[in-house]
Amino acid sequence: MATETEPVDQVIRLFAEESRVRAFAAVALGAGTPAAVARTAGLSARETAVALHRLGEQGVVVEEADGGLGVAYGLFRDHAREAARRERSAADPGPGPGPGPGEPVLLRAFVRGGRLVRLPARWSRKKLVLRHIAEQTFEPGVEYPERVVDEKLRAWCEDSDDIDHVTLRRYLVDLHHLRRSEGIYRRPAAGEAGSGESSYG
Repeated sequence: MATETEPVDQVIRLFAEESRVRAFAAVALGAGTPAAVARTAGLSARETAVALHRLGEQGVVVEEADGGLGVAYGLFRDHAREAARRERSAADPGPGPGPGPGEPVLLRAFVRGGRLVRLPARWSRKKLVLRHIAEQTFEPGVEYPERVVDEKLRAWCEDSDDIDHVTLRRYLVDLHHLRRSEGIYRRPAAGEAGSGESSYG
């Protein structure tokens, strides 16, 4: 996942520095030379040189045919198209790694490669996905300290911006997929009576 999103991540990191944003904006507004960029952006010559160097390294500012500076708008269009393609692929992953025996096909849209892509909005589907995560992660009757539970659930959330491991743990406890007592968690065996402790901490 990190490899796929690397170009976009690089652009985001690039614009985390104010001087680069100001230099980029100056070029976008028509400043075609380092001196013009410095005047428009209100930067020193050194700040401008450093900012333009980094912008050039990432390919967002280029030297145009006339020798002036310009914005590589095509690069941003390419990133936008690629992001849209991945978004469509996440919503409809197609064949991909199929569900295991007995797993509903709908899980493909929310769980891939042992990772949670996102939680369904519909509560009935959300419960199905959460049960799947519990069954794939915890052995019935085995006791797990909270640290281990968090490690296991954090791995599920690595590719999701939709949920974190604390929220996921809370759901599993509230739905009784995990029972908690004094910081120790246990997945009840099939048919075991009792309820999980509901906690939001």
